[in-house]
Amino acid sequence: MSGRLTQFLGGSPLSVLIRLVIISLLVGLILSWLHLTPAAIVDWIVDFFRWLSRVVFGSLDNVLSYFLLGAVIVVPIFLLSRLLKLGR
Repeated sequence: MSGRLTQFLGGSPLSVLIRLVIISLLVGLILSWLHLTPAAIVDWIVDFFRWLSRVVFGSLDNVLSYFLLGAVIVVPIFLLSRLLKLGR
């Protein structure tokens, strides 16, 4: 079990823990220097996904509008051409 855990972590659990603590401290210092808080980062991620959903579903709404607008012209012309073809 220990061998698989060491292989999964990429080293012994203690050394990986020490590396993660050091890297977390460095990243925390940099983010603090940039005046970023964990709440601000979470808010940014949530806002990003809200924006993304508006873009995607807004585009789908536009596609549906374009489809209906085109169908109002295309479908009657198609039906009329089929009816005229039957008359021959």
